[in-house]
Amino acid sequence: MASRGAFFAVVLALGSAVGFVPSKAAGQSSSKPHVKARENAAPEIAGVSDGVYRNQSLNFSYKIPFGWVDRSEDMREGSELGKSLLLLSVFERPPEAKAEGVDPAVVIAAENTSSYPGLKTAAEYFGPLTEMTASKGFKAMNQPYEVTVGSKMLVRGDFSKEAGKTTMRQTSLVFLQKNWIVSFTFIGTSDDEVEELLGKLSFGNGAGPRSHSK
Repeated sequence: MASRGAFFAVVLALGSAVGFVPSKAAGQSSSKPHVKARENAAPEIAGVSDGVYRNQSLNFSYKIPFGWVDRSEDMREGSELGKSLLLLSVFERPPEAKAEGVDPAVVIAAENTSSYPGLKTAAEYFGPLTEMTASKGFKAMNQPYEVTVGSKMLVRGDFSKEAGKTTMRQTSLVFLQKNWIVSFTFIGTSDDEVEELLGKLSFGNGAGPRSHSK
């Protein structure tokens, strides 16, 4: 059964449709730049500075597109400390903006593996994730496959959904660190847009992603 991590990866990525209130424009410093969840050796939540989200505990950074809205703090309400963490949730438009079509988004989350008994690999996480995406009308475009971002190995899956006159694209990247599942979800209206969003993710001194195997 899909758990809260898959919920983060899909439902929060579609948060513009569920009425969350935005916090601040991306690029401004977070009021809580180095909040840490201490239960069960949780990853650092970290924060945004100069338009870049940097997470030292997971050794990655994400350059937020200029002018996007950071809604992370609002969407963290109700999450279980030590079980699930919303690290970053940014959208192209604030929720009150009246516009048709898809609101591009990037959602980064972590969930304790205790929510998935028996899970041993990042690829196995795509079972419940695919279940959740299917419940929201998405179709898997491929089987999960390995990619590298810099020197980091992750597993990637791609999904699509018809949304009126446009097609919504979702790509999720996943890796395991100790007892945590870390997921990166990118929402856009085309493959090119998703790839552009994905290209802003880096690990260490690494650059954008390249396919490892498929």
